[in-house]
Amino acid sequence: MAKKRRPQPQAAAHARTKDGAPGGEENYPVVGAREPCPCGSGRRYKACHGRRAAHAATELVQRPFEGLPGECDWVALRELVPAATAELTLKGGLPEGVPSVTLATVLPMAWPALRRDNGAVMLGLQNDTASGDLSRGLADTLQRALETEPGNPVTAGRPSPDGPRLQDLLDLDADFEPTVHTGFEFWVENAENATGEVAASLERANAAAIPTARIPGLEGAYWCEAPEKNHLRWVTSHPEEQLLDALARLHAAGTSSLGEGTRLVGSFRAHGLVVPVWDLPRSMSAEDVAKPAEEFAERLAKALATDAPLTADERRARGGLTNRQITLS
Repeated sequence: MAKKRRPQPQAAAHARTKDGAPGGEENYPVVGAREPCPCGSGRRYKACHGRRAAHAATELVQRPFEGLPGECDWVALRELVPAATAELTLKGGLPEGVPSVTLATVLPMAWPALRRDNGAVMLGLQNDTASGDLSRGLADTLQRALETEPGNPVTAGRPSPDGPRLQDLLDLDADFEPTVHTGFEFWVENAENATGEVAASLERANAAAIPTARIPGLEGAYWCEAPEKNHLRWVTSHPEEQLLDALARLHAAGTSSLGEGTRLVGSFRAHGLVVPVWDLPRSMSAEDVAKPAEEFAERLAKALATDAPLTADERRARGGLTNRQITLS
């Protein structure tokens, strides 16, 4: 016997495609998976419009910061830099009562965002999100932070699959200029007067932070001090295959280093971009590496412009670089 189907209201029928999947342009609120769907279909949310939300949450966006000014620095602050901030400019200006919006690598208690007593908003970047699109998750947090009462943190949430992305909320013509800090004093106002648990939390966080510095004039390039060797990590926006070919040409020619005692050791892959990494001597500071890095950028530009097939030595160099590549995200 055929199973009887529950009649569906007209609104629900309009919100479905021919294959029965949720569709249409309605923006229904997100509810619990087992609750009735707000569209009025009579079905549970997870079996109706929740399917689209679940798909959006698991659909990974490979380059979530693509199209934002300073994409390479966004990736660096997300994955490589312990303590940094950057002022954000919103499209249409700041809402009333919000004097500023600041991006921070991390916030106390791993809060996704914080609304200060004076109304200023701080948005944490190094947080997990319930969406496969990091940009959409951060935009949702930012919107909720702008509406939060001053003096309160913003908790984690699940963004709507149709919600805006950072590219929709931020002024894409504004500069993105990160400021790297030696510690996390930017967490609190008048950090020098902090006492008790606040002071203890700052001390613990600062002790765990790896000394890091941004290389001026080179987007995405960051020096860091490690216990045995210093490093240069350089987030690049070049297409991966083209970049690996160019690095292989330089490596085979013996021109991939940044001077005596330095060595190109491999690369990270993060948010759709490739991050070459060099070992540096412990004595080599951020200031010391700036000029050699600029000279390497010139050599790299020439190698990127070459389209000749790789030689046998260059293919071997490329294979070695590929084998030493680690995916961070």
